[in-house]
Amino acid sequence: MTARSRTDSAALPTSALALSGIRKIFGTVVADDDASLEVAPGEIHALVGENGAGKSTLMRIASGLLAPDAGRVTIAGRDVTGWSVADAIAAGVGMVHQHFLLVPTLTVADNVVLGREPGRGPFYDPAESRRAVQTLVDATALEVSVSQRVGDCSVGEAQRVEILKALYRGARILILDEPTAVLAPPEVERLWAVLRAHRASGGSVVLITHKLDEVMAISDTVTVMRAGRTVARMATAATTPAALARLIVGEERPLATSTHPTPARDAPPAAGLPPALDVRDLVVCDARGRRAVDGVTLSVDAGEIVGIAGVEGNGQRELLEAIGGVRATASGTIALGARRIETATVRARRDAGLAHIPEDRQRHGLVLPFSVAENLVLDGTAHLRAWPFGLGLDRVAIEDRARRGIAALDIRPTDSARPAVTLSGGNQQKVVVARETATAAGDDPPARVLLAAHPTRGVDVGAVETIHARLRETRAAGGAILLVSTELTELLALADRIVVMLRGRIVATFGRAEVTLVALGDAMTGVRS
Repeated sequence: MTARSRTDSAALPTSALALSGIRKIFGTVVADDDASLEVAPGEIHALVGENGAGKSTLMRIASGLLAPDAGRVTIAGRDVTGWSVADAIAAGVGMVHQHFLLVPTLTVADNVVLGREPGRGPFYDPAESRRAVQTLVDATALEVSVSQRVGDCSVGEAQRVEILKALYRGARILILDEPTAVLAPPEVERLWAVLRAHRASGGSVVLITHKLDEVMAISDTVTVMRAGRTVARMATAATTPAALARLIVGEERPLATSTHPTPARDAPPAAGLPPALDVRDLVVCDARGRRAVDGVTLSVDAGEIVGIAGVEGNGQRELLEAIGGVRATASGTIALGARRIETATVRARRDAGLAHIPEDRQRHGLVLPFSVAENLVLDGTAHLRAWPFGLGLDRVAIEDRARRGIAALDIRPTDSARPAVTLSGGNQQKVVVARETATAAGDDPPARVLLAAHPTRGVDVGAVETIHARLRETRAAGGAILLVSTELTELLALADRIVVMLRGRIVATFGRAEVTLVALGDAMTGVRS
């Protein structure tokens, strides 16, 4: 890093937000060590680094969720070190977390106004809440039904609720942690419009992201963190994605490349074999009884990856949940090979060889208080049980599987006894991927079909390659993968075929030879059907 690549802090206007010399330790883990960040008024500032680099911890300190063990936090030059969340909100700091802080039993409108409820005297006015939040939805184009229960929202919809909540509270310094993780390109562009308008009004944005194309597209300045330290700060116009990637992972490590389109499977499936997964005329309803999946028919062969593209909320979530057994089907059939499973329990489906990487790792993929080792065996693999009658657990086998899973996915820290809740979001995702793809390493029973929903959401540039390689290994071992992703480059890099869902139906199917980003975008938005 040369002196020329750093922004001259003396030339900057008074900082809207500044953190300097920040140190934060959790037990024996140093999350931040002499970390710093400086954000100017009317600036979009990107904060990048690997999972576990200390980015989210630094921003939790800025937003009052955590107090630093050392260092200083200032707002417009005023020392606010150790302030509370309420103090931060009152000062106009709002953080949209990667893992949402919402009440699932309340409606979207109730969540947005929570703590600042409109009313007359002591009485809450829910109708006024809906009107106020709908006005904000219309102004920002962050589309979501204000009357919907948050518990029924998709991950993408819940993320919009978090952004709306921060804007409703009048945040002038808006901190966004991986806000585009489950948004399709049209939704990302709408979010960029919101952020640009916020910047134009004099507001500041801190954008935590692993997507370097987003850094280049939207930010004015970028700070790079590695291993808890700030290693660089520069104007975005003075750098490149390749230079940022080298700063993020360190010069000594190779850069990830799997986000670029690469050839998929080398050979077609063997003729005459039934599909590993066969879905016919499937109808699935959402929580309000509407058809979220409307007559979908698709199949996935052994040794094949089929990708599903679509703007979030067009039935992808409900389709995978129905196949996985956590959502009832209204009609249609689902088969693994020759076995019908549409009425089978989740346990029976797993025993038949179905694995599932869910879209929300914290709610559906992990038991957060459990250790990493315990989470890696939540699939209930039979050979991990001890004693003649299956009583108890074989701790030696569990630890051996944990060791292999940690090594294969580069899970950090490497301590298998550490509770999953203490890991960064990206490392939590790697725990889920390691467990659900364990058969690629030769564990039994073999998984015939893997459902993968946004498998690299919130994962750094180095780990994307690791997860993509793991999925390719699963395919090479004969597994069939149904992959849902809003990352179109990910679908192009991995999928043998891509189908597009729109309003609960499959409206287009592409083979590798004919698929393009333009064609996918047209189908996703209804231009082509």
